Amino acid sequence: MRPILVVGSVNLDVVCAVEHIPRPGQTVMGQDVQLFDGGKGGNQAMGIARLGHPVRLVARVGDDAAGIRLRTGLRTGGVDVRRVTTTRRTSSGTALICTDRGGENTIVVSPGANARLTPRDVQPLTTVLRSCAMVLLQLEIPLETVDRVTVLAQRAGVPVMLDPAPACDLPVRLLRRITWITPNESEAAQLCGASLSRTMTRAVAAAHAATLRRRGCKTAIVTLGRQGSCVAAPDGETYAVPAFRVQAVDATAAGDAFNAGLAVALVRGDALRDAVRYASAVAAVSVTRPGAQPSMPTATEVRRMLRVTVRRPRT
Repeated sequence: MRPILVVGSVNLDVVCAVEHIPRPGQTVMGQDVQLFDGGKGGNQAMGIARLGHPVRLVARVGDDAAGIRLRTGLRTGGVDVRRVTTTRRTSSGTALICTDRGGENTIVVSPGANARLTPRDVQPLTTVLRSCAMVLLQLEIPLETVDRVTVLAQRAGVPVMLDPAPACDLPVRLLRRITWITPNESEAAQLCGASLSRTMTRAVAAAHAATLRRRGCKTAIVTLGRQGSCVAAPDGETYAVPAFRVQAVDATAAGDAFNAGLAVALVRGDALRDAVRYASAVAAVSVTRPGAQPSMPTATEVRRMLRVTVRRPRT
């Protein structure tokens, strides 16, 4: 199997469970703090490895204890970390996460070494890319680095999947190099210049997905959590894929699990609709347990979830 290449962030997640997410100015009491390996790049790489597909990660960690822990955890999990570089006199990326009883969360990220992953770091990937089936990107590293990777991937004829999180304005030239873009509802609204306060129905999500396609992305998939996802396919068709009914514990890395599953399914040749359903199953398993990288399921667990009847999409 040709490996999947992930270029992105690696963080140490500091997680505190609370009764409800605090409002601005409010103090709430939480449970004991837990530490988990995370970062969108690391999560997606670990998710791919857990599903049994070879994966390479390009990232930066700091020269601190967290950096040693993060690199060791990824390597132990089956990720090729030969291109995970240690940055001297810099802390590793850190995410401060609150999760509530329903599994919803708020996240504040201090990028640390992730902000030092530069276009110069990824320039040598030209040769590596030719042996890869796909590239996965996110936005927890500098945008100019993301842009450079898309240029190199285009030259090598390798498709690119972009998880546009955290959301920011993206130039049209970059969007035109993206084969699959996978924003959640708030990211899709921001990318499309829509109000973040507007209720995100499936119809609104489908409209956002279609807008992103018109701006250059070949396929746009807007994820809606419990409502499933809306797909704008390359042939112009727009359709919904329902979610799986589970008891959510922690949704921290659900989007990363979705992207990992989508990438693996597409690389092995699944049709787009089937690949999105597989990705939904991967995400569903991941939210039933705490943590980011520790929540990524195995292929066996996903096959078990796929036998569960999916719920009907909400109207």
